Amino acid sequence: MPIPDAAPIVVAPTPTPFRADDTVDYAALERNIERWLSTPLSGFVLTTANGEELALSESERIEIVRVAAAAHGGQRFTIAGIDNPSTHETLRLADCYAAAGSDMVRVRVPRGIPNNAVESYFGDVTRHSPLPVVVIHQTFSGQPAASPETLGAVCAMDNVAGYITDHDIRFEGYVRAEVPDDMRFWICNGGLLAYGALMGANGACMWLGNIAPALCIDIMSHGIRGEFAEARRLQESASKLDRVIIQYGTPGVKEALRLLGYEGMMPRMPMAAVDADASERIRLALVGEGLPV
Repeated sequence: MPIPDAAPIVVAPTPTPFRADDTVDYAALERNIERWLSTPLSGFVLTTANGEELALSESERIEIVRVAAAAHGGQRFTIAGIDNPSTHETLRLADCYAAAGSDMVRVRVPRGIPNNAVESYFGDVTRHSPLPVVVIHQTFSGQPAASPETLGAVCAMDNVAGYITDHDIRFEGYVRAEVPDDMRFWICNGGLLAYGALMGANGACMWLGNIAPALCIDIMSHGIRGEFAEARRLQESASKLDRVIIQYGTPGVKEALRLLGYEGMMPRMPMAAVDADASERIRLALVGEGLPV
């Protein structure tokens, strides 16, 4: 499925389900995808940090993309995540994900290299990738991986389908001014949706999209239309969920999804599930915001 033109687009990093023996539960992934198809979630982002990409083998990552793409059957679109500073390896993985059925690749800005090397990297990747490229600027360090001007130049390249921000709204406001006006510009966190729309974001990619996709789309829709009083009211709900769940990291996100009925929501070892007290806090947060626990 081609990436839609209409805004807002809200996608989410899809958590990887595991069996009790710590192997990937591909059948549960299929069933979870089928459940998300009944929501307004725009698409699925596989092999991401929230999907525990660093705990997955390459063959597991490719199979996850294949299974997810087959499960939605073209009703949504699939983005496969790549976090590799090597041009050669990034393109090799892009070929693998294209063969597995992905519609796009989400490529993280390499950290710790000069701005001219970032431009060179993306110049080669965008020219040779078999799939459109979504650029992501989340660095996990709080420090930008490139200047706003460099990120703007990257987003102006052919075959770039969109840009996903980091969490620093001030910095990303500078980036927005450098990015082409018609570029898909997605805010990265459920606690920042209304603020991102005010800054000029026209979509979102964040874990809260798995849990409350309708809420996230409503916030972005009101923000895009300039209805900020309503966007702010709804943002209060999103921020409450964000604050309670994310303090537990990926296990917290998975526990919220388990409580909502999604399967295989144990984190991969050695990461542990949340304890009973944390589970109850998450449950109360979901109930408090009207989610069907």
